Amino acid sequence: MMAAGEVKSVLFVCLGNICRSPIAEAVFRKLAIEEKVEDKWMIDSGAVSDWNVGSLPDVRALSCLRNHGIETSHKARQVTKDDFLTFDYMLCMDESNLRDLKRRSNQIKNCKAQIELLGSYDPENQLIIEDPYYGNDEDFETVYQQCLRCCKAFLEKPH
Repeated sequence: MMAAGEVKSVLFVCLGNICRSPIAEAVFRKLAIEEKVEDKWMIDSGAVSDWNVGSLPDVRALSCLRNHGIETSHKARQVTKDDFLTFDYMLCMDESNLRDLKRRSNQIKNCKAQIELLGSYDPENQLIIEDPYYGNDEDFETVYQQCLRCCKAFLEKPH
């Protein structure tokens, strides 16, 4: 368990930070608020690539979140060297993200972040959260449901 006043931090990561990771970030924030632990968490999301820096999430991601009563004003950003030093957890969506993050973390002294697949927390064992970018609304809903299951399980585990 966490000591009183101790803040934990989690960074959700995907390729472009406009579909999967902002959904995960928004879902986790809502769960933290519902559990009244939002002041115990620093929550953010970022991208492996620099393709969408400064952009709002994909309209389909925003619409999917809105369907579940969640708003987000997140703007895409790329993961920085500092993220590896400040975040306790970096939870990413697929093997390619995992490889990229691990490779970068190897070049950083005193890397603090535990780098894992968000799907490793899925009670339904869906390890990979597939990129819905080239898919349809149903694919975004699938991402949402996976993020919801994983974030719940992650939040419930002792940190």
